[in-house]
Amino acid sequence: MSPAPVFSAEEIAEAYAAFHEQVAGFAASGEWHGYADLFTPDAEYVEHAMGTFRGREEIRAWSVRTMTSYPGRVMPGFPVSWQVVDAGQNRLVCEVLNPMPDPGDGTELCEPNITIMTYAGDGLFSREEDVYNPLRFHAMAQTWARIAVEHGNADPDVVAWLEKWGAR
Repeated sequence: MSPAPVFSAEEIAEAYAAFHEQVAGFAASGEWHGYADLFTPDAEYVEHAMGTFRGREEIRAWSVRTMTSYPGRVMPGFPVSWQVVDAGQNRLVCEVLNPMPDPGDGTELCEPNITIMTYAGDGLFSREEDVYNPLRFHAMAQTWARIAVEHGNADPDVVAWLEKWGAR
């Protein structure tokens, strides 16, 4: 068995910058079908609260479902607050912020996650793992939804989510 290729820190960082730029485009357009194409065909996506997704089509189904419904659909972007590259492991580890827009009263809500990306070459990643506190994220989504409802800024899917998960 041959060892995994080792890429330079610069190549890994550049590939992630390009990945992140495309994610910004998906967030802006609301069209997430192309997200899975940023990964190798046999990629693995580990999302501790929602499961592990294997292969592009599982990643595609999960990302489209998650990012086109509340709360994912209202997030305007995913800024990176810091990152470090471990070229020996073909990995980039970063903290991604998940800000919510103003729900109507100026409240600023944001929860971070740690993302671990494994680079496979040719601009593609073979693995992503997101580590965060799902209870804090859920509380943030509840708070945002309640304020948005109070200020008349909640779409029907936000109201439905709040009725199901927020104990209005």
